Order: sequence, then structure tokens, then C-alpha cells
Amino acid sequence: MCGRTACSLGAENLRRACAYRDSGGRRRQPEWIRGERYRPSYNKGPQSSGPVLLSRRHLQQDADSSERVLMDMRWGLIPSWFKNDDPSKMQFNTSNCRSDTMLKKSSYKGALLKGKRCVVLADGFYEWQQQQSGGKQPYFIYFPQTKDAVAEEKEGDEEWRGWRLLTMAGIFDCWEPPAGGEMLYTYTIITVDASKDVSFIHHRMPAILDGDEAIRKWLDFAEVPTQEAIKLIQPTENIVFHPVSTFVNNVRNNAPECIAPIELGAKKEVKATPSSKTMLNWLKNSQEGSPQKKENDLPRWTSQFIHSPSPKKTSANILQQWLGKEGEPAAKKRKA
Repeated sequence: MCGRTACSLGAENLRRACAYRDSGGRRRQPEWIRGERYRPSYNKGPQSSGPVLLSRRHLQQDADSSERVLMDMRWGLIPSWFKNDDPSKMQFNTSNCRSDTMLKKSSYKGALLKGKRCVVLADGFYEWQQQQSGGKQPYFIYFPQTKDAVAEEKEGDEEWRGWRLLTMAGIFDCWEPPAGGEMLYTYTIITVDASKDVSFIHHRMPAILDGDEAIRKWLDFAEVPTQEAIKLIQPTENIVFHPVSTFVNNVRNNAPECIAPIELGAKKEVKATPSSKTMLNWLKNSQEGSPQKKENDLPRWTSQFIHSPSPKKTSANILQQWLGKEGEPAAKKRKA
């Protein structure tokens, strides 16, 4: 399943990170639709809004179906046929859609057969592992990152060198209030059986589209029919993960601490690894448009690592100080 995500890039960087080549081979960045509504967050839950990619033809009938746009939509699909005047009165959860039933359930079937396919964007997603003690340990799961993820941006750079976004397959729909009013765009994330490497955390995971060709086929509903597109919906092994603090359990907590690696059961200092350094450097460099947090709002678990607090430091500064002194664990990934 997918119950929480992080998407901390600012609106302009998010647009740059979604650059693609159109049917003519030209490099393009998707246009933001209602981009002023987008709010970066380290802790997005269902019923919040988040960024998705979709074909422009859904909004403009004469557009090339390969052209992409970015739109901020609410998480939790409301079918176009829903008759109640209050979408919050949906009697079942539509934040996730199982791949094995999406062509059977009326909430998703109609939208899917009409080609209403989207790509849900995130830095990564959170999942909770059930512990024998009765508690749950959260993990942050994301694409493997290269050193380019923290490369210095240069003026005039066309290529995005920042964090590689996780691209999850979704279905969207557009609901109009029975009494009239603004159209509501909502989405659901398609889920599949978990891949071998993450199945110990949870038995379900989002359907992840790995690479621009998979994204192109999923979005281009005019050229790629439904039955061909759904062949893309399968587990992927190309992901890494690390444990994070239970600070993320409260959806109101929205700071870099949510995705910061922790060492499980650590009783001594550990050395920083290349993968954890990439995470730290990305956190330091991804503050454009990112939410900030006052120091006195920081969770208690960070206090033991703060020896010389300063009222002007942000949570990212404190995170850097902690990681620099304590180190952090390597991200787990599939062995060759």
C-alpha cells in the first residue's frame, strides 16, 4: 500500500525535474496547471493535495496526447458519478487502488477505460513494518540516487541534476458538485504485491514506473490502449530504503527529520556511508520552496544530539549537525 509520501521540491524545481522529450524529440518542461496551489511537504497523507503528471489532451482536446502537464490534485479518488454534494462522505477509502481489481471496481474502471492515467510524483514514500513488540517501524523508500543528485547547479543547465523523483502509476478523475461549482480533480495510487526486497516491510507497494519510456506509455492514452498500459503495472526491484524516526507518524510533522536516516538499535557511533551522504546533501540543497520548522517545534528525539543550540538554526541545520556527529546507516538495496 502507500499511505504517506514526501514531495519537498519547490514548484519550479519540480517542473525542471519532470523534463521530458516530446514526440518531436524536443526537450520540454511540463506546464503547471493551478501551480499556485502546490505546497511542498515532507509528509503528505490522503486527503492532502499533491503533484501529478498527465496528458495535456485531458484538458485540451486538440493537444498532442504525448504533451505533459503538471497539476496539483487531491489524494483520494472521487468518481465523476458520485452524487453526494460532499465528497468527504465517500464511504470507502480510495487513496490506493489494487491492480488486480482496478478493472472490476466501479470507482476506478470507468476512469481507467477513459484513459485517465496519471503519474504521482514524490521524493519517496513511507511504509511501516509491524514489530513483534506491537509497534511499527517506519521506512522511507525511493529510487537509488547517484552523485548527480547533489551536483551543483550551473546557470543555463538544461538537465536536472537534483533528486530523481519516484514516479508512481495512478488513476485520476474529475468530479463536479451536483449543485455546480469548481471541478475537483482527485487521484488514487495503484498498488501491487511488494517486490522481494521490501516485502519484509509490507506485502504491498505502489506500482512504480521506472524510466521515461514507461512514463510515456502510461500517460499517452491516445496512443497506448488500456490493456497495453496495464502491462506496466508490476513490482520493481530498483528501489532503496532506510528506517526513519517515528516522528513521521504524525502527519502534522512536516520537516526534513521525516526522511532522515536513523540507525536501528544503535548503541555506538556509525560511519556515514556514500548513500547516506547523498541523502544529507540533498536535504541541504533542497530547501528551495521547502517547508521550514521553528527550532522549538523540533521533536524530542533530536535534542540529545544538539550540544550548542542556536535560535536561528533550521531543522535542516540541526539535522546536518546530528548526521555529521553521529553518522547514519547505509540505504538497503537489492544485492546483485
